[in-house]
Formats: sequence, structure tokens, C-alpha cells
Amino acid sequence: MDAPLWTDEYAPAIEDLPQPDVRDYLSTARDEPLNLVLHGPKGAGKTAAARALAREAHEDPDNDLVELNVADFFDRTKKEIRNDERFEPFLAGRSRMSKRDMINHVLKESASYQPVSGRYKTVLLDNAEAIREDFQQALRRVMEQYAANTQFVIATRQPSKLIPPIRSRCFSVPVRAPDHGETATALRRVVDLAGVEYDDDGLEYLAGYGDGDLRKAVLGAQTAAAKEGAVTMSAAYETLGDIGHDDTVEAMLAAAESSDFSEARSRLDELIYDHGYGGDEILQDVLRVGRSRYDGRRLAKLYRLAGETDFDLTESTSDRVQLGHLLARMGRPADA
Repeated sequence: MDAPLWTDEYAPAIEDLPQPDVRDYLSTARDEPLNLVLHGPKGAGKTAAARALAREAHEDPDNDLVELNVADFFDRTKKEIRNDERFEPFLAGRSRMSKRDMINHVLKESASYQPVSGRYKTVLLDNAEAIREDFQQALRRVMEQYAANTQFVIATRQPSKLIPPIRSRCFSVPVRAPDHGETATALRRVVDLAGVEYDDDGLEYLAGYGDGDLRKAVLGAQTAAAKEGAVTMSAAYETLGDIGHDDTVEAMLAAAESSDFSEARSRLDELIYDHGYGGDEILQDVLRVGRSRYDGRRLAKLYRLAGETDFDLTESTSDRVQLGHLLARMGRPADA
């Protein structure tokens, strides 16, 4: 999908967030800055909520919101971190640093500069459940040192993974999965802004398709609009209902990410041999599921690998070999 993602292009304001309690919590934090832990399931809107808060709290959110995805550090090599344009200014001339010191240095530098507008800035740490305990101790010290002018927002699916000193310095904001009606309402706002044709049945179908994952539902609507020109029941079903084995594709990608290639190939065999799907069909579903599962560099990596695999499928006599190769490369952190 070459167009901007609707989750970014039509990002919600605080008042547009589907969960009333989250709207109330963030309205308070907007008026009186607090450190926050936003916790809830994948796709519930934690990152969107943090960005909505920053847009309303800062006159210059582009500069006064610093986003650090934990995967940008822990899933990458030293060279990749050093060459990232966001971190390069902090790490210039520091090639001898260990990965641990690089991460600590970027975190400290990100928190230390003065806000461009107003009296404080916001540092968002996303997917924080992956932060090791020793790095959390470093984070605790940074939070203490720069408390006067930096608000920390920590987004995680597993708040229990955070050490008590960090949890005690943050206000806990549970972000539950939106229910069916809340998802349909959020979808209606997005498709209205996008100016595409839709019907209520299409929104209901997509709300069920998302099943509590709002990001998945919104990107499903965008996929239907891009392929069929509308977000109607028939368009959504034609676009999203082809394979109908999302759980299998999700499990296959999860196994590939964790380098469990035996399980990943088993799931691939299930799609090919048990259900009879061709390589092109499976690749398209991998991309569709991937759009709701990944963002940023991970999504870009998937698209790059999918493009190479698409070409290889036209030249190969074995869909299984080519798709298996894609899954193997998905499990290599250095292959970003």
C-alpha cells in the first residue's frame, strides 16, 4: 500500500479515542503533565493515544514528542542503530560504544534537551515489555534526572514486566480493546474523513474482522477502499475474506519472528496442502496480516521481502521453498 496509512493520516484526537476512561485520563494528563504507563492488548490504541496527547499538549508536537520504539534498539545491530537518522546525531564519533551504552546514551540525550515550545516535552517508549531489567534501571535514573522538563509515556502490553520503581513513578492508564460498537464508530470517523463510499454493513463486518484490534480494522478498511473503491460489505468481504485463515497466518509470522522455523513451515504447509492455497494468495494474506501486525521498519522489511518473493514465485516451481525462504529471513534481526 503506497498511500499513507489511514492510522497515521486520520489519527484520532483525544476526543476521538474509543474508550471513555482513556479520554478522561488523557484529558487530565494534558492539563497537568504526568508520567504514564499505557497498557493493553495489541491494536487497542496505546500509541495512538500517546500521540493524541502530545498533539494537544504541545504547540510543536513534531519536535516535543520523541518516539522510541524498543524494537528499534533491541531487534537491531549496533551498525543499524548508529546509522538510523534519528540516532545518528547522538552517536557521531562514538563507534566504540557497546550496544548497551549506545541505547543508554540515546535515551539520556533524548530526555535532556529543552522543549521547543512550552515547559516540557514528551518521550514515548513503545513496546516497553521488551526492555531488559538492567536497561529499566537506567531508564529509572533518566526519569529522575529529567523529571522537571520531560514527561515519560510508556506503552506496553505487559505492565508487569516493568520494575516497581518505574511503575511507582507513572500513573497507570489501562487501554482495553474497543468493543464492537466502539470500533464501528471509530471506523465511521475514518472513512468519513477519507471520503470513500461505505455502508453500515461494511463497517460492521470490519469491526468483527478487527475483533478488538482497532488498527487491524482501520487498515482492513483502507485495503478494501484501495482494492474495491469502497468500504461496503461486498467490498470488505471480497478483499479480506479470501483465505479466511488469519489465525494460521498470524501464528506462522509469530513463529518466524521467534526463529521457530519448524513451526512456521508447519503452518505454511497447512495453508498449502490442507487448504490448497497458492503462493500468490498466501503472500497477499501475509502482507494484509502484516499491515495490522507491524509498522515502521518492520513493515518496510516485510514489503521488501515480499517484493523479492513475488518475483521468485514467478521463476520457481516450488511456492513452499520461496515462502519458506521469506519466513526464514523474517526471523533474522540483522536483516532489516
